[in-house]
Amino acid sequence: MNGIEITIVERMLQFRQPAGTSRGVLHEKPSFFVVARDLEEDGRVGIGECSLIPGLSPESAPRARMELKKLAASGTLDPKAMSLQYPAVRFAAETALIDLLNEGDRTLFPGPFTEGSPIPINGLIWMGDADTMVEQAESLLERGFTTLKMKVGALDFDQECACLAAIRSIAPADRITLRLDANGGLDDADPVVTLRKLEALARFDIHSVEQPIRAGQWKKMQHICSASSIPIALDEELIGVHDTSLRRNLLHLIRPDFIILKPSLIGGFVEANHWIDLAMEVDAGWWATSALESNIGLNAIAQWAADAISEDPRPLPQGLGTGSLFTDNIPSPLVVKDGTLRMDHPGARANGTLHTWDLSGILT
Repeated sequence: MNGIEITIVERMLQFRQPAGTSRGVLHEKPSFFVVARDLEEDGRVGIGECSLIPGLSPESAPRARMELKKLAASGTLDPKAMSLQYPAVRFAAETALIDLLNEGDRTLFPGPFTEGSPIPINGLIWMGDADTMVEQAESLLERGFTTLKMKVGALDFDQECACLAAIRSIAPADRITLRLDANGGLDDADPVVTLRKLEALARFDIHSVEQPIRAGQWKKMQHICSASSIPIALDEELIGVHDTSLRRNLLHLIRPDFIILKPSLIGGFVEANHWIDLAMEVDAGWWATSALESNIGLNAIAQWAADAISEDPRPLPQGLGTGSLFTDNIPSPLVVKDGTLRMDHPGARANGTLHTWDLSGILT
């Protein structure tokens, strides 16, 4: 698309509470916003987000900054012409373009979500000590979540099992689905050790375990998937796999039960749709999760996910409940209620407050 002015706005988002992961504790994270103004029409604006997770995103912040400067200097938005080596940059360009084409009203994919239909999501239990994690689970249950996702792999394994036992005591398996996310934290030189850990975890009626071992070990992951007591989901395994034949080979070799789609880490919605098509070949399910985007990126992913699951015969709760993580998020109509993410449209009032987009921190 030509005839546009592109500006890059950088923000460092601050977590309300330290976010514990298997890669360490995050206190803040960088995001860049691509602001595209149409110079030929009515000056409308489209906004996309480049969200980075230190230690996980293929791009470093300096590299992303450099690529975004090139994008701004080009004066054009053509995501397909951009390298998949920089997936978050490509995602930012793609969402800015879609937003601009839809007249910049943040309605990227008119469909179920923007029409007011909520998306079921999982509640996320961040890593911490056992008492803190149980408290998080209690809070999520009080807020109406029926699917919980707990990070594992950073604490002592026996401690994590004790924590799971405590959570299951208040979240019985006949009412609450429990997912685990290992981020490679259950890896061991001997896959038998990993399988024993998975067998020990299975007694807690676990729906799935994301990425039990580190990415890039296809044969080892194949063995884990075939022998595991718990269904396995691939997450980091998808990052950096760009070629169609490699993607197909990965899925056909490993044959996971599920794949996890983070558009900011795999290159956007076109690539996410491609992964879904390939996953269908091996009867694998899917759900989307955020890469800790602000409400700008989260809104885009939620709309795409709602559109995609409307075509899925086996839709699953999505991993999109991250909008309240930051103290300085973009004020928006996105709300989490009763275990769902929904759009509180302008004109709707909650607790007497009118919910609208406030983009002053980006556009000024």
